[in-house]
Amino acid sequence: MDLFSDESDNEMYEAGVFDSATATVSGECRVYSRINYESEFSDSEFTFRFRLNKSSVNELLVKILPNLRVKSSRNYGVSPLHQLLLTLRFYALGTMLISVADFVGVSKATASRIVSDVSRAIAGLYPEYVKVLENTQHAFHAIAGFPKVLGAIDCTHIPIQSPNSNIGEEYRNRKGIFSMNVQGVCNADLLFMNVVARWPGSAHDATIFNNSIIKMQCEEGIIENRWLIGDSAYPCNSYLLTPLLNPVSLAEIRYNESHIKTRNTIERCFGVWKRRFPVLSLKIRLALQTTQVVIIATSVLHNICRLNNISDVEPEVEIPLEQADIPLVERVAHQHHHVRQHLINNYFS
Repeated sequence: MDLFSDESDNEMYEAGVFDSATATVSGECRVYSRINYESEFSDSEFTFRFRLNKSSVNELLVKILPNLRVKSSRNYGVSPLHQLLLTLRFYALGTMLISVADFVGVSKATASRIVSDVSRAIAGLYPEYVKVLENTQHAFHAIAGFPKVLGAIDCTHIPIQSPNSNIGEEYRNRKGIFSMNVQGVCNADLLFMNVVARWPGSAHDATIFNNSIIKMQCEEGIIENRWLIGDSAYPCNSYLLTPLLNPVSLAEIRYNESHIKTRNTIERCFGVWKRRFPVLSLKIRLALQTTQVVIIATSVLHNICRLNNISDVEPEVEIPLEQADIPLVERVAHQHHHVRQHLINNYFS
């Protein structure tokens, strides 16, 4: 069923999709209208407000519907569609929950529950949308001639509110900001192939990688004869290549230039992801577990947007430049590895 089609309007109205709701505010009973946003907004206006287009919202809702709680329309329950739209609006604004609660006429507590429920339902699609892809090396090679690249890896910091006092300082990064340090691996088309969102801001990038599934896959040979490329925060080894700190020869300079241009895809991926979902750049004021789920859910949505060729949209709210990203690179040892040197000598010379 097309949840935006004219034929479904009556049925969805009965289910509470396009209905009205009552809420008590300071002892006053108010009536809120739940609008048919498909007819209210043009395609571009809808995408700007909800970050996905109408057809993608429709398809996503069908996938997550079994995992959403729905109350009877007789007690003004929030329909699945409005739950999804409220959550997407929260991702787009990165604002206080009370603002998106007013969006569909619910309490702040209800909005919090909806964002948590919908985010978990979307995050449950991670294995379907975020996975290691085949034949990534050809598109990477086209960027700057770097051979046999599986993906580009890096970490980015997502600002959060201070967790409880027992663990709060673990989440303070070297910039003095409370954050989560999130690992991402992408292909040349800026599709996430791996996202890890469970480490505090004080964690080092290499520590996150060393404890990740994708490292295990590399060591077990699942990625076959391909490399990850990362910056100097990572150790250079047989499956993860890093730049030379002090290139001297022409071959070494060529290697570094190709490496940097190719690795830039993950920085671009993070940028597109954060611009589409400003909640990632503004301080997330949710429980820690819900924050982790929101990060994973938006990575799934990012891939859905890329797979459906949904145009990049600029943020609706201003993103502080100092919080748009927080580069924290601490060089690690073991920078001279025979695999990298063999590549330099036989391919870039």
